[in-house]
Amino acid sequence: MSTESEIRDRFWSDLASSPFLMIGLQNSHEHSLPMTAQLDPDANHCFWFYTSRDNRLAPGGPAMAQYSAKDHDLFACIDGTLTEETDAAVIDRYWSKQVEAWYPGGRNDPNLLMLRFDLGTAEIWRADMSLTGVFKMMFGGDVRDEMKTKHVEITL
Repeated sequence: MSTESEIRDRFWSDLASSPFLMIGLQNSHEHSLPMTAQLDPDANHCFWFYTSRDNRLAPGGPAMAQYSAKDHDLFACIDGTLTEETDAAVIDRYWSKQVEAWYPGGRNDPNLLMLRFDLGTAEIWRADMSLTGVFKMMFGGDVRDEMKTKHVEITL
């Protein structure tokens, strides 16, 4: 049985090992975009994204993020708010060669934009990909009760 705390901890651990999410603005008819989260272990209320000023996410506002762990045994849908990060120390903290590859003007590229995703609520699901769980599903076993303990609605 998973507790809310265990599921939350697993979410942060999985996101740290595979920080790729799909992000879209709420009330927009445009598709979500794949983004790479910049994570701070001490900031479990937000994460950041480098993007460009002409990106469809640049206006910011209410947004939704979808996450699938790389082993596909954890899924999350997170709501929050995108705002421009203006703190130069934060922008510099996550700057790397991998980020620089996207911005020909480097750290001072005028098109560079860092967005902070302030986290609201989330729904997180854990899938039972154990041999027993897969066996139950393959042969029509009832997994509904077991799955109730693997889903939480939480405030991040």
